[in-house]
Amino acid sequence: MKYICRLGICFLFLIFLGCGEKNSLQSYLALGDSYTIGESVSEFERWPVQLVASLAEKNVFLNSPEIIAKTGWTTDELQEGINQAPLNYPYDWVSLLIGVNNQYRGKSIKEFENEFYNLLSQAIMFSGNRKERVFVLSIPDWGAMPYAIDNDIQKIAEEIDAFNQVIYQLCAKENVRFIDITHLSRKVSDYANWIAKDGLHPSGTQYSKWVLEILPFFLNTKND
Repeated sequence: MKYICRLGICFLFLIFLGCGEKNSLQSYLALGDSYTIGESVSEFERWPVQLVASLAEKNVFLNSPEIIAKTGWTTDELQEGINQAPLNYPYDWVSLLIGVNNQYRGKSIKEFENEFYNLLSQAIMFSGNRKERVFVLSIPDWGAMPYAIDNDIQKIAEEIDAFNQVIYQLCAKENVRFIDITHLSRKVSDYANWIAKDGLHPSGTQYSKWVLEILPFFLNTKND
């Protein structure tokens, strides 16, 4: 019931955003793939949208998230998407979540490291070089989902961990906040309602748990 109520609040808040003075709201750019665009969930269940609604409850007001993401994108495809997007930066906040499709397609981790670093550098630039306004989410473990039942889930987990270690190290190098949500993606066997109808992606309920992990980053960052 609490989750349904939160979705209602999210819907009403988006209406408010559409009617209000956008200049008085902070801007937010979300870069990613299917997890960020919210494959198999509604617009209101996307984690960036839920994040904006949850922050409003804490008196932190952001505009509707500007999302550059597409299901299936790898790091190089996200880069192409960014190149083609008419971005109006600097943004007040920037998030980055990418890499699961690099692992899924068997792309090299070295190639990923180079391409991810370029994306991270751009995310920092899009924030007006305010690294404290950029955050990166870890790659979820799709091997924990029902879709992966005929795959080597141990191998998937190990490779996801290796990709996430690269992300963590690059974030540490650039002093950018790394937020681990992978542990949540691995709990789906205990919570059937954390799985979207396609059996592969998180549900809106799981995304709401991601938001709880992200909120402290915003609330503990100076908003000026």
